[in-house]
Amino acid sequence: MAYETSAPRESLVGLPPLLQHDTEILILGSFPSSISLSERQYYANSRNQFWKILGAVTGSPLHQMDYDQRWPLLLATGIGLWDVYASCEREGSLDSDIRMGVPNDFASLATRAPKLKRVCFNGQTAGKFQRLFWDMGYTVLVLPSTSPAYTLAFERKLAAWRAAL
Repeated sequence: MAYETSAPRESLVGLPPLLQHDTEILILGSFPSSISLSERQYYANSRNQFWKILGAVTGSPLHQMDYDQRWPLLLATGIGLWDVYASCEREGSLDSDIRMGVPNDFASLATRAPKLKRVCFNGQTAGKFQRLFWDMGYTVLVLPSTSPAYTLAFERKLAAWRAAL
């Protein structure tokens, strides 16, 4: 008799935070996609609407720039990036497949970004951490995911992000 066994999930480590001393808004995703991990870039999947939305909000064509130009411009607007999970096990890139998630060390935020006021979560999976940040004294907002897996119309996503930022 043959038994089916599932392959072990791959243990993955996320990206370092993009923060600076004067960051006022932090956008937290759940965990980088497979593409983002391999490229070592936040939101590297060209189908993800993150850079297009943030470009529209900040007035810069971020989605048309190289990554090395994007993130410094974003930081210059007072917006930082990170994820709720430092590591996890996952096959593929879907949030629903995240297992054994280990949260990032958010206790360091007060020192790393003392001007931080607002934490915005990119989607519901990241948004599960909103209570933690609320308890730390930050204003929190859960925004529609910019992932291509979340099929809300672009205009509706943009409107929500524009209102929050």
